[in-house]
Amino acid sequence: MRRAAALLRLLRSGASADGRGRPACATVHPLAVKSGSGSDARVATALADSYAKSGLVDHARRVFDETLLRDQVLWNVMVSCYSSYGLVRECWDVFGSMRRSGFPGDGFTFSALLSVRASSSSCYDHANLLLLLGSSVHGIVIRLGLHLDVVVATALVNMYAKCGQVAEASRVFDAMVLRNTVSWNAIIVCFGKHDRGKEAFDLFVSMMRDRCCPDELTLASLLSSCADMAAANEATQLHAYTVKRGLQDFLQVGNALIMAYGKTGFVQEATHTFGMIRNPDLVTWSSMVSSFAYLGFAKSAINLFDRMLQQGIRADGIAFLGVLSACSHAGLIEDAFKYFLLMVRDHKIDPTPQHLACLVDLLGRAGRIRDAYEFLVNMSCDTNVDVIGAFLGACRMRGNIELAKWAASRLFSLKPDDPINYVLISNTYAAAGDWSELAKMVCAKLLALEFGVAKFLQCSLVNGGQAK
Repeated sequence: MRRAAALLRLLRSGASADGRGRPACATVHPLAVKSGSGSDARVATALADSYAKSGLVDHARRVFDETLLRDQVLWNVMVSCYSSYGLVRECWDVFGSMRRSGFPGDGFTFSALLSVRASSSSCYDHANLLLLLGSSVHGIVIRLGLHLDVVVATALVNMYAKCGQVAEASRVFDAMVLRNTVSWNAIIVCFGKHDRGKEAFDLFVSMMRDRCCPDELTLASLLSSCADMAAANEATQLHAYTVKRGLQDFLQVGNALIMAYGKTGFVQEATHTFGMIRNPDLVTWSSMVSSFAYLGFAKSAINLFDRMLQQGIRADGIAFLGVLSACSHAGLIEDAFKYFLLMVRDHKIDPTPQHLACLVDLLGRAGRIRDAYEFLVNMSCDTNVDVIGAFLGACRMRGNIELAKWAASRLFSLKPDDPINYVLISNTYAAAGDWSELAKMVCAKLLALEFGVAKFLQCSLVNGGQAK
């Protein structure tokens, strides 16, 4: 017992037993086996937990497999371990084995199951899988009466929110008997992330009436909604509230304030907030760069981006998108491609459609349609409708029907049944006064898609420009 207690103290301290900086579990484990304490359920659980937190998942599983007498806590450690690293299959295998072994699970088990992190390369596939499994867990939770547990119910809200099921998340939240700040945050973040900022603010008012105290996450989420809605008054009021509560020093609040002020046109307030942040991170810098770019202060955005790099902060795709947007708005073609090459070659960041659309729009507005075309053709990454749409808009602006036909064929192949694409293409021909067979086909397709007679009549000028 004494040896087991000593080993537990060493594991809980997180200290290295050999002084070499190795995880405590790596040095305590051999001592536990040698002393015969490895079979102690408490020691085994602490070892598995320590291995899991050190990222040594296989070692945690080995300890688990070698432990003959398992309790609910040890099972929970393994479920949580696999959940934390996004190992969905392994997580569910352990859960199934646990149930077959006679352990029903508790609040910790189900909150861990519902909190599996995304590991799939396809967010859509992962969301579908998570929804399928989460719905199954929801049924089990109700049968066990654990839906009344505030932690489990909050995990259910978060799960449905991650899957885009806002109505279901709201239903779970409304059915909660007890709510805390974490559960209120879960539903407020859910509405905010799905572009329902007004409802998020309504929930905030209800939260205050419920005498539940908002924290930094609540305010950061609401400020993000202010940015999305360009709600200047609400942003100012929330800023005053954060100062009153003493929450303005939290980094995530400061970052959200910068974006809120940037998107509502208050560049001085955004700059002041940026200057007040003691230890800005990449998000802080990116938010300020994007705010300058959004408000048309291209030079300020570029200078700040360069300053960020000089301070040793490695830019990500979002930061580069901010500086590319600034270059695009200011017509700085050489600067834009300098940063684009820096992003791709030096930072090894794959360009997204947003990056490409910035450059295409920049070249198009400068009248360099052929260069924009060559750029798109030579890019190895896939282009989407937004990128081709930006190129088509440039063709329309410059009346370049030849390259508009190329863009039209790409749009047809990407989304053949989207009527908006046909409107874009037919409007391009209308602007150029060119009503070829392709233009007629586009209009016929619009009618076939039943897009609407009014819009159809606007674009279907045939027979020498006379409406039929």
